[in-house]
Amino acid sequence: MLKRILYRSIFLIFLIFIVFLPSLSADNAGIRDILVTNNANHVLVYARVTNSFTKDIEAAIMAGVPTTFTFLLDLFQERSWWLDRKLSRTTVRYTIKYDNVKKLFLVSADGEKEANSFPDFESAKRAMTDLNGVPVAQLKTLKRNENYYVLIKAKLDKVRLPLHMEYVFFFVSLWDFETDWYRERFFY
Repeated sequence: MLKRILYRSIFLIFLIFIVFLPSLSADNAGIRDILVTNNANHVLVYARVTNSFTKDIEAAIMAGVPTTFTFLLDLFQERSWWLDRKLSRTTVRYTIKYDNVKKLFLVSADGEKEANSFPDFESAKRAMTDLNGVPVAQLKTLKRNENYYVLIKAKLDKVRLPLHMEYVFFFVSLWDFETDWYRERFFY
């Protein structure tokens, strides 16, 4: 009798997780609208991160704390009967900082010398979460009539407060997030 109750309890818990888990994970950050294309010289990736700004992260940004998103993009060649071959890894970092004096949001990419300024927070968030034509490889490194795929992951870097204040405000680590790996296949 005790085993039957235990099995039914486990089954009920499992059923609850199956029913309610999709609705719980809908608020998690994810990557959407992935497009892999090319120009004359490079393979380009377009993508967008969704649900990445929580109220706590927004409050930290409005307080002037610089926040950095890191995108990891890996390009693989699919191979039959063998492990897939990694062709390249591209890392893109976007940092947002709010200037309280000028009332502007400054968004800079790791490759740019000058930050882009935005008067409103929504435009700055869009600039932080959109990948617009990031080159991941040169076309001459790819073979014609082969299958490839791009793996994409986004994460919020740990927030660093001045004077090691993150040790005092230990809850800052709760702002960290990381998406799963997302895969987009293409044929060249």
